[in-house]
Parts: sequence; C-alpha cells; structure tokens
Amino acid sequence: MTDATTTATEPGRARALLSTADFKLLRRALESHAKATEDREELAKINALHHRLGTYS
Repeated sequence: MTDATTTATEPGRARALLSTADFKLLRRALESHAKATEDREELAKINALHHRLGTYS
C-alpha cells in the first residue's frame, strides 16, 4: 500500500467547533436566560448545561 492510498482512507484531523470565547458567550447567555425563566425543570437543564460548558473553558 502506498502513502497516498493510506492518507486517502484515513479521516482528516478534527477541527474545533467552538472557541473558548464561544463557550464564555454561551454561558453568559444561559445566565441571562436562567434569570428570566420561572420553569424549575427548564432552570435545572440550564444549570446543568451551564456547568458542563464551564468545564470546557
């Protein structure tokens, strides 16, 4: 097998979908939305997502 064949069948390098700045912006948007919502179930989901986003930035 040649190098050209090998590289053609291997997947390319993954690129980041979101930047660190994107995570910070998303967290701020979630904070704002959490203050505006009164639905406790939705607030729990927002808080969980906010926490998960915090682990990436």
